[in-house]
Amino acid sequence: MGLTPIPDDQLATIVTTLEMTARPALRPIPESPLHLVRWERPEPEKYRTLFRRVGGPWLWFSRLVMAEADLLAIIRDPDVAVFAVVDGRRIEVGMLELDFRHPGQCELSYVGLVPDLAGQGHGRWLMAHALALAWRKQVARVWVHTCTLDHPAALGFYRASGFTPVRRTIETFTDPRALGVLPPDAAPQIPYLAAGPADRRR
Repeated sequence: MGLTPIPDDQLATIVTTLEMTARPALRPIPESPLHLVRWERPEPEKYRTLFRRVGGPWLWFSRLVMAEADLLAIIRDPDVAVFAVVDGRRIEVGMLELDFRHPGQCELSYVGLVPDLAGQGHGRWLMAHALALAWRKQVARVWVHTCTLDHPAALGFYRASGFTPVRRTIETFTDPRALGVLPPDAAPQIPYLAAGPADRRR
């Protein structure tokens, strides 16, 4: 047993994959003032703006650095469903993305709300909708992954929602704050050790 050092501009995280292989019993969807709105043909910049708002506090960045053609190939694929969560003022406060591109499976690619809504029960509402939409005809497996950079309650929430952990992997990548993709003050709970382009512009 030992520790493996990584460079200051890198991050390491443990990724847990969870799955559900049987349709859960139908439950009433909790009440919420929020609504889901399907984005039939998402505009890349609008998509990235919402992705950043929801995921920036947890250092989500993969879709922010993706070439536009590659991003469009995913989010406009007929087997990928993108939804915005909107509040009573029609402000976008969350997102849900379901990926049906592999036959018989649905991945909850992204599911989340802005941090201001945490701890108010809206996550249960969003997950109830996610599962109702994911378990289409012919789907035999719904899966999701989370990592140690996510909200501390994320893994427990997925397990409480009926998912079973099936695999752990270690992922390393360049800190998006060091790349200037996210500002250096993003995700203050995760120490930022590198002096990246965003810092040098100060």
